[in-house]
Amino acid sequence: MLAARWTRARGGSVLALVVDHGLRDGSAAEARLTLARLAARGIPGRLLTLTGLSPGPALAARARRARLAALTEACREQGILHLLLGHHAADQAETLLMRSLGGSGAAGFAGIPALREADSVRLLRPLLGAAPERLREFLRSEGMACVEDPSNRDVRALRGRLRGWRSATQDDRELAGAAGSAGAQRAAAERRWAALLARRVAVFPEGYAVLSPGPLPAGALAALLQALSGAPFPVSVPAGLAASPHPATLGGIRLLPAGRLGPGLLLVREEAVRQGPVAARPGAVWDRRFRVPDSTAPPADATIDALADGAAGLRRFSPLPACVLRNLPALRRGAALLAVPHIGYPDPATCAAVPVLFSPARPAAGAPWFVSPNGDAREPWAPYVYLR
Repeated sequence: MLAARWTRARGGSVLALVVDHGLRDGSAAEARLTLARLAARGIPGRLLTLTGLSPGPALAARARRARLAALTEACREQGILHLLLGHHAADQAETLLMRSLGGSGAAGFAGIPALREADSVRLLRPLLGAAPERLREFLRSEGMACVEDPSNRDVRALRGRLRGWRSATQDDRELAGAAGSAGAQRAAAERRWAALLARRVAVFPEGYAVLSPGPLPAGALAALLQALSGAPFPVSVPAGLAASPHPATLGGIRLLPAGRLGPGLLLVREEAVRQGPVAARPGAVWDRRFRVPDSTAPPADATIDALADGAAGLRRFSPLPACVLRNLPALRRGAALLAVPHIGYPDPATCAAVPVLFSPARPAAGAPWFVSPNGDAREPWAPYVYLR
């Protein structure tokens, strides 16, 4: 309702996405009831039903991944670029408590980010500073009933136990405030890292990078490694490696002497942890880093996999080092090599018809929003690196 009012006042529209996890009796009926209540307010909606989830270890984490994947895919299908999530101050407080119990570092204490760039959408959490009771009061004032998920009180889950331990909303506000402060510090650090990476790193569409000589902040090097590997979380970088970058293997990336590519280090994918073949279809992602555009129509039954040993016979098509060539995405049908788009094999026309783009899920540094004096949300002019 809040999102609908805000967007309609500015000439936009919203689509409500309601997820049924299918984990308890009655969830499907509750999801349909929610959609009906929204429809009565003139808000269109869509039901997303998850399959394959079952009780067991790490259920909350599995459900979270499946839910976000379903929401992201629905946005992609509808051409939606901004996905608003309803996390509130209590969610933020519980996240900080969980990370504290898990020994999280300074970055973890920034909590849930209000903005995060995903592979095809921008995730926004506008309610992180709002207490859940305040949201309930708003709904009551609007004459809008809501459904309370009983699994939120399940003490078998850590988050459910923490929910019972918290004593007052004031604690939530204090924890949310601490997270906001830590998040602002992290955002400032990311802007510094982005500016430094923009000066020190050259990232290429073949999925490799060249880093100029000299020290880097550990966080900046971690962000670069994460972008090049497509990992969901940054790796912990040893202080010695950041202070004096040298040949090493870390986070699925090899750091090698750049050789004829210039002074410094070549950063390239580690073959041992590279993903195997996936079906080549519009929107497919291989190795968490390369994407087939939605508008592309790959050959039937084609797969995407690393060029690997096939690189030896194609050296005449590219001067790139063998370690880079072996990691390039290649389209195959069975054992037959159809195309290697990044080096123009077998010909430019074929490769133009089946592009595979380097598009890691997370850039090397995000561009956090700020609020201008007149209250409008804008993106900063400070430099940042998207590596796309």
